[in-house]
Amino acid sequence: MTEPIADLAEMLRQLRPRRQPGEYVFAPLPDGVPPPPSAVGWFREAEGVSVVLPAAEADQLGLTAAFRAAWITLEVPSALAGVGLTAAVAGALADAGIACNVIAAVRHDHLYVPSDRGDEAMAVLLRLQAGARQ
Repeated sequence: MTEPIADLAEMLRQLRPRRQPGEYVFAPLPDGVPPPPSAVGWFREAEGVSVVLPAAEADQLGLTAAFRAAWITLEVPSALAGVGLTAAVAGALADAGIACNVIAAVRHDHLYVPSDRGDEAMAVLLRLQAGARQ
């Protein structure tokens, strides 16, 4: 595994956003229904389980989409204890009026933005990375 980067300036220089193919859905699961194997992620909240999965599968399962999204992975090997990456990325996207849901995993951060704004979000992130390299 690549050594995680904790320095904000270096994380931004190495941001390398990559859009994953397809459309994804955040949806609540009915009580007692386990997350499907194709789920990208899921979280147990007091009110029930929320799941992120490909939109086509959510539709096949009859799940109600709370949010339809494009998935962008930040290829930088960011440290979970690093400070400021989420704020910098979310701030740049917010300045462009783009909603962003972030899931931090051990190796990378994953952004979910409205599916119809995925290309625009990529452009914002590439500008953020370019600015950090100057």
